[in-house]
Amino acid sequence: MRTEAFGADPSGYRLWRVQNSPNFAEGAFRNPVPTRRLVYERSPLEATRAQLAGDKTRRAPAAAVPVHRLLPTELATRPASGLRLTWLGHASVLAELDGRRVLFDPVWDERCSPFSWIGPKRLHPVPIPLRELGPVDVVVISHDHYDHLDMPTVKVLARTGTVFAVPLGVGAHLEHWGVPTRRIVELDWWQSAEVAGLTLTATPARHYCSRGPRTSAHYLWSSWVVAGPRHRVFHSGDSGYFPGFTEIGSRLGPFDATMMQVGAYSDYWPEVHMTPEEGVQAHRDLGGAVLLPIHWGTFNLAPHPWEEPAERAVAAARALGVTLVAPRPGKPFEPADPPAVKLWWRPVAAMPEEPAALRVPEDFTVAAPEKPASVEDDGVTV
Repeated sequence: MRTEAFGADPSGYRLWRVQNSPNFAEGAFRNPVPTRRLVYERSPLEATRAQLAGDKTRRAPAAAVPVHRLLPTELATRPASGLRLTWLGHASVLAELDGRRVLFDPVWDERCSPFSWIGPKRLHPVPIPLRELGPVDVVVISHDHYDHLDMPTVKVLARTGTVFAVPLGVGAHLEHWGVPTRRIVELDWWQSAEVAGLTLTATPARHYCSRGPRTSAHYLWSSWVVAGPRHRVFHSGDSGYFPGFTEIGSRLGPFDATMMQVGAYSDYWPEVHMTPEEGVQAHRDLGGAVLLPIHWGTFNLAPHPWEEPAERAVAAARALGVTLVAPRPGKPFEPADPPAVKLWWRPVAAMPEEPAALRVPEDFTVAAPEKPASVEDDGVTV
């Protein structure tokens, strides 16, 4: 058992900041709009049943995911445009922005769980070993759920000298795992900090925190804006759809790219995770130029088919005229020159032959059904 992974409670000055936040009322942090979690408010057992619902044959890929084995040489030269993004799976993204490197919600462990023997297990390998990733200027954490805040990954990164930017209260976990206080930046919603020449702003989100069966009252959740001298990006973390995206866009946008949660949605928790269509609309509300769908494909966290978030996000983006990129995990791209969408997930998905969710238009390319590459290979070029 890895009980250490549960983390620690805020105390002292950290707890004082939590309790004096304008977003903290009646003993707990509050969402920006009234929010229900439905099944979670009933019982942990019902939440577990909801997790186990759905067509189990569709909730995982039918073959190996064609991960792009990211090599250090691909990151050795700076992006020509000044901004490059690499989706590493789930909500983990490396953003190379105006000469700095920002790592969002890094999860390298095999399971997003406090235990090594149970809990959602990885559906594809990490595209690059953490030791090969190279120096990171700042690690940004959206909230303390296990699929976003991974203790083993934090412990490795803590030895590198990087700075961690987290919402209020979450720093208690990091200190408990050995991150020095001086390298933890804790922010409330709309607060900003300067780190390595970048401006990091914690922005509202509609979600909750917990590393146990019940909601944790003293930890905040957030989305994030990271701005450099020339570029700015938005990372949604986890959030239900709400009008705050428009406010974030008007105050801090527009954005060269947004990284939007589009997976792990369910009728059991409709107000704390977005559907793909809501993720695309939130991108538009924010004033985003290029949309990178995240939070899908890596862990089985909800009773929807494995490939459905990508299918629906692509369809919604095309219907609304949104520029969307859908790279394989580990494949870098520059939003200034977005690559064509190629439906690489289809050859490995356990899906019907002619899905009703999306008809392939002429201006999209479907990856050839080659034998999928493993993470040890250089990856299938698509």
